[in-house]
Amino acid sequence: MKPVILTDIEGTTSAISFVKDVLFPYARRELPRFVREHGHDPEVRRWLDRVAVENGAVCSDEVIVETLQGWIDQDRKHTALKALQGLMWREGYERGDYRGHVYPDAAASLRRWHEGGHRLAVFSSGSVAAQKLLFGHSEAGDLAPLFCAFFDTEVGHKRDADSYRLIADQLDRSPEDMLFLSDVVAELDAARDAGMRTVLLDRREDYPQPRDANAGNGHPRVESFDEVDALLQA
Repeated sequence: MKPVILTDIEGTTSAISFVKDVLFPYARRELPRFVREHGHDPEVRRWLDRVAVENGAVCSDEVIVETLQGWIDQDRKHTALKALQGLMWREGYERGDYRGHVYPDAAASLRRWHEGGHRLAVFSSGSVAAQKLLFGHSEAGDLAPLFCAFFDTEVGHKRDADSYRLIADQLDRSPEDMLFLSDVVAELDAARDAGMRTVLLDRREDYPQPRDANAGNGHPRVESFDEVDALLQA
């Protein structure tokens, strides 16, 4: 049975700068227009009202927008913010304002692994909806169908071993039958503690200073997805 390949997104399949330099600024910039145009839509209104409740309940949409923009600047992980960002990003993808960044080696390997019979899944701190948008509207085309499952922090923190055990359980596989790819050592530590095999992505585009074995805490290190194949066969 071939191992399930579970992958992170930022710094792994995609450039860290894409979220930081494209998606976050887009959401911040478009937020006032988006609220003006969609503030009465039930799906949008419920999240705006949730922000209002946390800020004294009586506040205008302008104040809510300013609050949300402040949260974006703080990189706050708030459910309402993530939901509204996801709605704005969906609109941006559908309008063709940008495409999801996926490294060419990652896109090629994901396709090859899928064709070779590996089940593929994603575990990212971004919402499942945002994950599907990125891969579904990527520069490499629609990659979303390659994945059998998407997971976000609803299953637990990415630095908690129990999160990886739960993912394995939901995929009906033992952790030992899974390989987790990430650029974050603490996440790899948690996956390894759960029993998964691990690979550290150390891309020069995202990490100009290579991380040595000590910094990598013993996880096999690669600089691209092309190097993962040898580890899959090991």
